[in-house]
Amino acid sequence: MTKFGIAIFPSKKLQDLANSYRKRYDPHYSLIPPHITIKNAFEATDEEIAAISAKLIEVGQNTKPFTLRAYKISSFQPVNNVIYMKVDSTPELLALHEALHTEDLGGAPEFSFVPHITVAQKLSDDEHSDVYGSLRMAGINFEETVDRFHLLYQLENGSWTVYETFRLGSEK
Repeated sequence: MTKFGIAIFPSKKLQDLANSYRKRYDPHYSLIPPHITIKNAFEATDEEIAAISAKLIEVGQNTKPFTLRAYKISSFQPVNNVIYMKVDSTPELLALHEALHTEDLGGAPEFSFVPHITVAQKLSDDEHSDVYGSLRMAGINFEETVDRFHLLYQLENGSWTVYETFRLGSEK
């Protein structure tokens, strides 16, 4: 069994901005580039992933490219000390998330969907307070078009790499 997940990678410009914080405040910095998780990690065999991949091609064809807007710094505190770039919940992004959580793709998600790009996690309460305060003052306002999403798999060292890329609104 291999561990898989589905994510959107923003543009290099937005990744560079996120990484400028992640380098210092996110212990997962070296494991995966900045991303928006569309489907949390799940396990599948080679046979299962072939069927899932076919479904993802279909999902991609039925989803139009959309505008991704990261517009503020927010936090999941008090649940946990994660700081993130909040991403606009566009109808297209919500529809993509929903399409990836049908019965034949593992069913309903474990948590409600909050589109975001993590920039800091596993901070102490004091660190969280300091970092959150300074990042909120710096602010963020980014807009770009998303035209693909990625099926990722986890390597033995814990890092994630692209297994397959799916274009939105077109043939693969």
